[in-house]
Amino acid sequence: MGYQSGQKTIFITGGASGLGREVGRYFADKGWFIGIADVNDAGMAESAALLPEGQSSIHKLDVTDRAQWKQAVADFGAITGNTMHVLFNNAGIGEGGPIHEMEDAAIDLMIAINLTGVISGTRACFDMLKNTHDSCILYTASAAGIYGVSDLSVYSATKFAVRGLAESHDIELRKFGIKSRSLMPGFIDTNIISNVVEGTNQSGKERLEEAGVMVSPVSIIGPAAWNAVHGDKVHTPVNKMAKQLAFAARWMPGRVRKQSVSLTSDLGEVLAGSEEK
Repeated sequence: MGYQSGQKTIFITGGASGLGREVGRYFADKGWFIGIADVNDAGMAESAALLPEGQSSIHKLDVTDRAQWKQAVADFGAITGNTMHVLFNNAGIGEGGPIHEMEDAAIDLMIAINLTGVISGTRACFDMLKNTHDSCILYTASAAGIYGVSDLSVYSATKFAVRGLAESHDIELRKFGIKSRSLMPGFIDTNIISNVVEGTNQSGKERLEEAGVMVSPVSIIGPAAWNAVHGDKVHTPVNKMAKQLAFAARWMPGRVRKQSVSLTSDLGEVLAGSEEK
């Protein structure tokens, strides 16, 4: 079994783990063909092994490399008859710390992957999305794109930018039949928080929960992505934390600032040097 004519298709960046892997699994269960794109060969193979045989393709992709984007999209189109119903523009990394202590290279890489790489993805996939009926770009923003977070300022800024892309493109690309949506998850139990926090014997998840931060199971991301793609709302806060933050940021911004101050050190330590998606 391989791609079947008329089958729905989704191309997922950051598909080797975390949110990308789970969304691929969920959409495959719905009968979709899954394009798995990442820099992690072993992780992509593991993701593909979770899906029905022949229902996925693997594409080596560094999202900061425009030439690789062009090749990966062409290879995907060669399999799917140049159809792409959804681009899940998901790949990203996270690093925390006070802005004056961050290294230039870390800042540049985060912006290159989380923002420039996302823009490159939309541009590389535009023609295929335009030529596919009822297509959609699904961006991974973050609860950190709802209200700025101290000690996560660069990461937060990239997610505000992705939120802006989703809003802009929902208007700009509508005339081409392309919808634009974003997921705005709070903390999800993926590899970003699974490692032990430096200087402690706790995992990131344990550290966050001790600080009163909700961590949700990764299983919630599949239905959230499905509903975002098929719904009318531009932004989808994924878990209770994100929904509460969206409400508070709009109606009680002073309260959000106070809560952020108390959580700053924990969030920064958990995200320091971690891969996000």
